[in-house]
Amino acid sequence: MSIRPYDPASDADALWALKRAFETGLGANTGSDEKESRYADKLTDDYREGYLEWVDRCVAHDERSVQVAVADDGPDSALTGYVFVLPDSHAYIWDAAVLNEIYVDEPFRGTGVADALIDAAVSAVREQDLPLERLVLDVDRENDRAQAFYERHGFDHWGELVAREL
Repeated sequence: MSIRPYDPASDADALWALKRAFETGLGANTGSDEKESRYADKLTDDYREGYLEWVDRCVAHDERSVQVAVADDGPDSALTGYVFVLPDSHAYIWDAAVLNEIYVDEPFRGTGVADALIDAAVSAVREQDLPLERLVLDVDRENDRAQAFYERHGFDHWGELVAREL
């Protein structure tokens, strides 16, 4: 397994497949049937196009904003996970670096892929110009596996995110 920057020319379809799994997993595993349906329903072709364009803009600013884990199985190695940190041009969202997404394909969970991805993210954001020297993220309080992972990597609570339906 290796970690490298995302390549828009060759990785877009594989990244989208992982993103779909990330979103459907959030919907299915951290809430009600309504939440699962809402997360699945948003995954339209238009959403795919917009998401990949946004990824491309972030990568154009900082190639390490999206990094992928690759199974080292030959020339057609599959992506096994990804980490997406916002470039420092977005640091003012929370006055810190923002871990937007991290996802590892289910067969590769527990193999160290997530650890390598979070290490790559931390390495990338240490080079960012930040108002506050922090890496922040939003994690669903019902996602016990994610909570334990982040705690193991030194994250602790810093405020609380609240949301309102529009």
